[in-house]
Amino acid sequence: MEKKVVITGLGVVSPIGSGVKFFQEALKKGKSGIRYFPELEKIHLGCCVGGKPEIESHPLFCMLDKYNLTDNILAIKYAVLAALEAWLDAGLNIPESDSEYVNKDTGCIISSVAGNIEIITDRIYPLVSSGDARRLGSKAMEQIQFHSPSAFLAGILALGNQTTSNSCACASSSESIIAGYERIKSGKAKRMLVGGTEGYSPYLWAVVDSARLTTRMFNDMPEKASRPMSASASGFVPGAGAGIMLLEDFEEAVKRNAKIYCEVAGGSVNNGGHRNGGSMTAPSPIGMERCILDALANSSTDKNEIDLISGHLTSTMADVIELICWSKTLGRRKEEFPYLNSLKSLAGHCMGAAGALETIAAALEIQEQFIYPNLNCEDLHPFIEKIISKVKAPDKVLENVMINNVIKANFGTGDVNACLILKKTP
Repeated sequence: MEKKVVITGLGVVSPIGSGVKFFQEALKKGKSGIRYFPELEKIHLGCCVGGKPEIESHPLFCMLDKYNLTDNILAIKYAVLAALEAWLDAGLNIPESDSEYVNKDTGCIISSVAGNIEIITDRIYPLVSSGDARRLGSKAMEQIQFHSPSAFLAGILALGNQTTSNSCACASSSESIIAGYERIKSGKAKRMLVGGTEGYSPYLWAVVDSARLTTRMFNDMPEKASRPMSASASGFVPGAGAGIMLLEDFEEAVKRNAKIYCEVAGGSVNNGGHRNGGSMTAPSPIGMERCILDALANSSTDKNEIDLISGHLTSTMADVIELICWSKTLGRRKEEFPYLNSLKSLAGHCMGAAGALETIAAALEIQEQFIYPNLNCEDLHPFIEKIISKVKAPDKVLENVMINNVIKANFGTGDVNACLILKKTP
């Protein structure tokens, strides 16, 4: 019998706040986390703004020292802080390190686009190229693997189920949520820590800058730089952080009287096949539409039941393509269109962590019945304004709004797509 899957714990490290409490406060205030980085101008990047978390303010920051992680790369530190917060938020206890107990019912899937780039650029390359490779030590091996965040968490929390990682461009962490959901739904696990992490690295940001995907027009106005759906959008703003949530079998959650944020009702992952407009750098609209429709079907959700779209919406020309896809698949326009928002307007594009942070924001919106604002969207793109009423992309927080069903999607380079459905639980 298929299991019902719910979210019982949330953990956040983000440019707008580290810790769920601070993250939620920033959402409700419409607080931007985008700032200027002098070191990016020094290396002659076109985009010198971005979103970087301040982890020292995270309520569990001292845990890094407890588990000897203070010298580890940011992707690992971000993931561990967010995951431990989600674990404790779910009402679970962190086991003693000398205990022999292994939690065979719980696993972990943490995604990243290039989480290990920091250990390569800051330690491995300098030592190897200078002939000092013997100084690398075991720490390099522990941190270079893509599954390192999951592996460290397996050790801290004695996880005995599947502990792995995935990397699938901007769709990475939405894909990890769907993978964890499917594992619980099929009865292979009772709980899964899922999400994504992306460390701050000027080397990674240089890669997307060189591809001319980032904005170059707002270095002197950082908070104005990320402009999803705006007519004056000129490219995305890079970000870093981690979003981790605990997915749980509904019956298990009820047994232990756990707090439930919402249900993960279903989802879909696909590829556009690099056809019909899809390529390594652009998603195929047909693939995007198929992913949305499959997510609705897999979750038994009627398109008219969607109250809110948590969009991918990166502040590029692809925003127009995305809005056309939403309108076609949902069959809704203007005042009948669902509410729509983009976390990237506040936090930037956190790449491998983007989908998870956006899903966490959506879960909070369902629980608290509010909609966070789209910053810098006062000049809605004229093509988008033909599709939706301006009030459906609010630029101010909306309180006391009935949000029962949210659809969340991410579309990435390589023509990859991931879409999931969140539902309010009774």
